[in-house]
Amino acid sequence: MNRFQLGSTLALGAAMTLAAGTAFADDYPWKPTKPITVIVPWGAGGATDQVTRLTAAVLEDELKQRVVVVNQPGASGAIGTKNAWEAPRDGYTWTAGAPKQLGTYKLLGQWDTWIDDWQLYNTVTNVPLVSVNPDSPYKTMPEFIAAMKAGTVTIATAGAGSSGHAAAEALKAAVGGGYKHVTYDGGNPAVVATVAGEAQATTQLASEQAEMVRGKRLRPLAVLSDHALEIEGYGKIPPITDFITTKMPILSTTFGIVLPKKGTPPEVIETLNMIWAKKIPTNAKLKAYALEKGALFTPAYGQAARDKVWPEIQADAWSFQAAGRAKVSPESLGIPKP
Repeated sequence: MNRFQLGSTLALGAAMTLAAGTAFADDYPWKPTKPITVIVPWGAGGATDQVTRLTAAVLEDELKQRVVVVNQPGASGAIGTKNAWEAPRDGYTWTAGAPKQLGTYKLLGQWDTWIDDWQLYNTVTNVPLVSVNPDSPYKTMPEFIAAMKAGTVTIATAGAGSSGHAAAEALKAAVGGGYKHVTYDGGNPAVVATVAGEAQATTQLASEQAEMVRGKRLRPLAVLSDHALEIEGYGKIPPITDFITTKMPILSTTFGIVLPKKGTPPEVIETLNMIWAKKIPTNAKLKAYALEKGALFTPAYGQAARDKVWPEIQADAWSFQAAGRAKVSPESLGIPKP
């Protein structure tokens, strides 16, 4: 075989491989013709940003089009999410985050939107973790609880309505007392601020804290769950139920991508449904991410995704109500007490 024949054979083989790789994508009813934007309404490096960038890579492979992740933090996620809501409904602008917030924006007086206005595509579920700066005086969870009862502890979170805020409020309701709330534009900034000593503790999600915990720059005291949490490279962290007897609400937070239902072309919805049914659940990188971060891999879409998120909405709504932060009652929004 001469050099020309060899080159032709290799080119043909590459073309056949490319065709095989795009065959499944060609079955999708929607074939985007320009880049897609996913707005992450939180700062870079947080739980939403991490998993969205991994998911975007999967979507790029399937749709054969760039998926650009843009961070637009502010107002506890409301600014970026509103921007996606107000963008042209052509299927090319999505947003990401914790879908449960779509059920509490109205409750907190932040924005008149509701969970059923959106199409949900879940990926992973995280749990909050109580961690402290290693230089803080709190070596154990009982010491931290005593500080909360005395109202002397400062806690950094991603802001009002965030997962970390809901966790701090639930813990306060369970043990009494209070805390000084220090807010940031995202989970990662809140974690970094705790490491820097701007706050004594954080109740942000384990996925946002894992690297700092492994590096011994944060001391984890308890996971706000009824099961111990194992972080790869660190070990097990005890559940809050080892330290208190008061029943606490569900504090897990599911993350994913969401699109407005009304006006989004049906072929876009159908295409994403197909990807979430066949590709997302088997993706090795997303599974590995969940294991590394101490998260659960919980892909779901449509009604199944909403069913997963609803108990989280209930828990947060009633936690905010008990803390006196709700602008309207959960009952008025059709959110029964869990």
